[in-house]
Amino acid sequence: MVQKRKIKRKCEEFPSHLFKPISIPMHDLEIIYISKEELTALFYADYQQLKQLEAAEKMGISQSSFSRELASAHKKIAEAFRCNKAIQFEMGPSEIKD
Repeated sequence: MVQKRKIKRKCEEFPSHLFKPISIPMHDLEIIYISKEELTALFYADYQQLKQLEAAEKMGISQSSFSRELASAHKKIAEAFRCNKAIQFEMGPSEIKD
């Protein structure tokens, strides 16, 4: 059984952005949402090049949870690139999602 997402995770603050393919009107695009946790995992792993254990400690989560967040973010970005979808960063407060 999957455990519910914890509310208190330490995440970096990023401005809310939307990225879309050029020359496709927004009304024709599906939007993929990347959570604050996924974006923070991407930032630590890919930009700051921290090891997963170090990054997980900074976020206050386990290494396996960090790995799942990172894999989810990578999959969403790859889908957006492959299928011409927009990417929206969700910057609201973390919530428990079913």
